[in-house]
Amino acid sequence: MGMTITQKILAKHAGKDYVEPGELINCKVDVVLGNDVTSPVAIAEFNKLGVDKVFDKERIMLVPDHFTPNKDIKSAEQCKTVREFARKYEIKNYFEIGQMGIEHCLLPEQGLVLPGDLIIGADSHTCTYGALGAFATGVGSTDMAAAMATGEAWFKVPETIKFVYYGKLPEWVSGKDLILHTIGDIGVDGARYMSMEFTGEVIKNLSMDNRFTMANMAIEAGGKNGIIEPDEITLAYVKERAKRPFEVYQSDEDAKYFEVREYDVSKLEPLVAFPHLPENVRPVSEAAHVSIDQVVIGSCTNGRIEDLEIAAKIMKGKKVHPEVRVIILPGTQQIYLEAVRRGYIEIFIEAGAAVSTPTCGPCLGGHMGILAKGEKALATTNRNFVGRMGHPESEVYLASPAVAAASAITGRITPPWAV
Repeated sequence: MGMTITQKILAKHAGKDYVEPGELINCKVDVVLGNDVTSPVAIAEFNKLGVDKVFDKERIMLVPDHFTPNKDIKSAEQCKTVREFARKYEIKNYFEIGQMGIEHCLLPEQGLVLPGDLIIGADSHTCTYGALGAFATGVGSTDMAAAMATGEAWFKVPETIKFVYYGKLPEWVSGKDLILHTIGDIGVDGARYMSMEFTGEVIKNLSMDNRFTMANMAIEAGGKNGIIEPDEITLAYVKERAKRPFEVYQSDEDAKYFEVREYDVSKLEPLVAFPHLPENVRPVSEAAHVSIDQVVIGSCTNGRIEDLEIAAKIMKGKKVHPEVRVIILPGTQQIYLEAVRRGYIEIFIEAGAAVSTPTCGPCLGGHMGILAKGEKALATTNRNFVGRMGHPESEVYLASPAVAAASAITGRITPPWAV
């Protein structure tokens, strides 16, 4: 019997010809990733192992991005722990202020994660790299510690749900809307410990930035990983960046799927996830009554150059509503610099938005945008759980950069064609 792309990658890294769903396997990993929140715990566990070196100085990626620039003394100490570990073990791929970015924007940009890779990261949104045709998944800090020492991790081979998107994608509808539509359909646990394979004519025409957004939010449906087969668009993105050789995998025609779901997106409009779950999805036209206090454009979900381009297109020549705070966070230094070159930053500042150095910032209630009691934020981030961005009685609404930019102008959730 044939295998899915996920099965093939796992089989290769387990040194096996075939693996089946439910099978427990031990795999060699290509990349181990940690940030300033998860790495200190992993480092403490690593130190208990009694080893004197890491498995590969070039395959461990450390990116302080959650509370950097440091929010307070505790976050400064966490970053110091990571920095000292990187120096001690000569970790090549350590990125801090000035070179850093939001980890899941940075690693693809730098060509450090590639098609066919097996990638683990002590961050749930590590699944982002599935957009490249890699098996990428989040793990705990203990698993990260073991992998830093051995270069290996264990997995249960997931079953796969195949999602097929067809039809003509309407104007203003993006990868964010496709994944919100999907999560709204199957629920936040609809793909629990399963691989979500995104395919169909719509996916084949999506840009890489939109593909990253879709794979990024697989975890919000409970997915073990999200994945898209590499094609010409993928290879065009990868070949100019890749730091090492890579291998492309595709699902077999006779691969077995747990389920196949098909979506005609022709009549889809931009979507908004209402509090307090990403599955609580409604069309933007049904959300226009919601007034907001803050807009956040950025994060590992929507902090890439195309996201900023869309926001700038809508905000150009307009002013942010006087009762709304707008925070824009480019995903990496390179994205920030490109936005400067294209004039987007000038557009944002003239409109009345604040533009920040790359950081996860308010997405996880970190800093630079915490919500007070009763406040409402519209964000291009990935989670809107209770208290996610601040006070437990605040509210977070999730949407695309187009909806976020339009809403920043009007002061309420607004379709992008209405400004």
